[in-house]
Amino acid sequence: MWSWTSSGVCRQCSGSSAARPQPCRTTKPGMWRWSLHKKVERDPGKSPVLVRILLRELEKAESEDLRHVIIPLLHTLLYVLTKATGITEELYRRTYNFCTRLLTLPAPYCTVALDCAIRLKTETAVPGTLYQRLVIAEQNLTSEMYPYQERVFLFVDPELVSPSVCSALLLEIQAAQAQQTPEACMRHVVSHALQAVLGDACHASALQRKLKASPRHALERYFHAVVAAVEQMAGEPNPNREGHLERLEEIYCSLLGPAAAATESCCGDPLQDPQPSIPLPSPHITFHLWTDEEQLWKELVLFLRPRSRLRLSADLEALDLQGLWPDRELARASLLSTDSGIERDLPAGADELPVPSSPEMERAGLQRKGGIKKRMWPPDILMPACWDGPQGLHRRTGMPSGDGELLPGVSRLHTARVLVLGDDRMLGRLAQAYHSLRKRETQKFCLTPRLSLQLYYIPVLAPEELPSCRHSELRELATFLGRADPWYQSTVNTLCPAIHKLAEMPPSLDTSRTVDPFILDVITYYVRMGTQPIYFQIYTVKIFRDLSQDPAEDIFLTELKVKIQDSKFPKDGFAPRRKGAAEGPGAELSICYQKALLSHRAQEVSSSLRATGLVLKALPASDTEGSGPTHAPPSAAPVIDHRYLNVNVMEVVKSSNLAGRSFSTVMNTFRTATIQIQSQDQRLLTLLLDKDSRRTYRDVVRFEVAPCPEPCSGMHKSKAPWLGSPQPEVEGTKAKPKPLLMPINTFSGIVQ
Repeated sequence: MWSWTSSGVCRQCSGSSAARPQPCRTTKPGMWRWSLHKKVERDPGKSPVLVRILLRELEKAESEDLRHVIIPLLHTLLYVLTKATGITEELYRRTYNFCTRLLTLPAPYCTVALDCAIRLKTETAVPGTLYQRLVIAEQNLTSEMYPYQERVFLFVDPELVSPSVCSALLLEIQAAQAQQTPEACMRHVVSHALQAVLGDACHASALQRKLKASPRHALERYFHAVVAAVEQMAGEPNPNREGHLERLEEIYCSLLGPAAAATESCCGDPLQDPQPSIPLPSPHITFHLWTDEEQLWKELVLFLRPRSRLRLSADLEALDLQGLWPDRELARASLLSTDSGIERDLPAGADELPVPSSPEMERAGLQRKGGIKKRMWPPDILMPACWDGPQGLHRRTGMPSGDGELLPGVSRLHTARVLVLGDDRMLGRLAQAYHSLRKRETQKFCLTPRLSLQLYYIPVLAPEELPSCRHSELRELATFLGRADPWYQSTVNTLCPAIHKLAEMPPSLDTSRTVDPFILDVITYYVRMGTQPIYFQIYTVKIFRDLSQDPAEDIFLTELKVKIQDSKFPKDGFAPRRKGAAEGPGAELSICYQKALLSHRAQEVSSSLRATGLVLKALPASDTEGSGPTHAPPSAAPVIDHRYLNVNVMEVVKSSNLAGRSFSTVMNTFRTATIQIQSQDQRLLTLLLDKDSRRTYRDVVRFEVAPCPEPCSGMHKSKAPWLGSPQPEVEGTKAKPKPLLMPINTFSGIVQ
């Protein structure tokens, strides 16, 4: 049965069916992995057998060069190792050596392998570390030894997802989290750590009975003792396993008592008393109906606010955190000192700091002291590479997101995993919120130093749109993610029918029963193992309703559709029609764009034509479209085909014959990065952004589309301190603005 299930994972990745018998004929895509992990929870004693089977399948895939199953099997194996206890050091080392061999493969295989190898190295030295850190961070348990916190924000647009789906998901989340009290999570951490290290010497049933009978204060004492022992051991460069074993044995004996611990370890019979399972609790998920444009930023601030004043270092206090402390003015600039650095040069009393509200402090704030005002953080601090932008192979280094310190002394202790449910219209709203968030950070800079933001997406369509022709139109980005990452296609893209089936089931208000939710388990697996982002270019559009006024600005992620209105504008607002232009369907458009070339050289193209409409798509229709690599080198910015728009124009062609004039339409397609379109006659345009009827602009005369730049990038002026003679100011060269890319996490990124 175990080998059938692991082989089912391979068949699920390759999309083919094997000749082996299947345990269940009604098994749907996505169920193989779920059933495999559930067997580990229900029968933890068989975990070493399953690890050997998965490792054998991986080695077979490596020898036969079946790369398409390596990443799914590796994720499945790592998930099993995180939950399991009783894994031998030989299995850990075999898995670690296998991951190191994958480092010679191209991305994304080497990236995923390095991520797994880093975590396996820690788990091999100190078994149980991955489970402990995961539970502490996801359940927001207080621990000085491991202060990292995570939260999953589940956003649903009530206008795009039916109320029955929202209610079903909310009830399932509440039913699961009702069983995950802080006391239960602390018991799981203590039990798992002791079983992982002590092995057969630990009587799991007696240990769990004792922990359930312990009061809260005693349970917290044991929890902190175990966490301190594991984290101190994991932080040592050369861990001493004997000393770690002795320390956990002392905790185990203090729990059961020396005599009871010795009796249980000698008399315990694994055949008569099977090893009880230790569940891995699902992460802390908060459910939100997306009704406010600023809701994402507000929720992230509230996530940081309760502990912000307890964990601020001196470096962070000097930053502009007005978003969190509106009643306090913080310094935005520092002074370049001319101090000699010699102690005897200091005036008397210089080492005494004045009172903050004293006159000396006020005068010090007004004086320049011969210094030059300079920002305290480097200019690149707000660029995409500093907020979960394109990273190299340094992804997890013992922390939940592996970001490390963005500023000296300031660690990112919080990880926000934002999961959105919906279609392409919901992703358009997410792009708006992401752009607003980045723009706000250029002014207040309160979230970037301490928060790692991870974005996830699960496609869910409204029931009335499932059989319609709009089904494929509204999930273009999900289809692209499925083509790029086959494991995402098998695990995430197949959830939509299951979610609607859950909504049709009668709700159960009994939260005391033990739940075994499939959908919540898949969501949990996705946010835990989906560490490889795919980056999507955000485009900005300037919309002119009157050429004499400033344009309105908006952004889109997937599509901009242009329609020709039937109404006409007064003649004063348009240029005269070209001589010889005949009245016909559509409108006369002036199009100016930069043609996309393989050499990436700039070639401007201008033309006038009559068209009945056009569509600008940011995603290629198939894998064969596009002219460049689909995956970037690990250490470089992602070179993805989203740099170019695919423009489809329905051009009107006039023909003359004996019967008279006739008009026909033909589809013209070209690719560009920037485009400007203006109506040349009295016909107005209607713009529809990201297929969302709520984002419709009517009576448009002209619009311009270009890649959205990073909010902080642009022109920088600099003065050159010429010595000896006065020189004019030298303006810094206008560097090419960095594009704003929105990452969406998948399991492997783009698989070639």
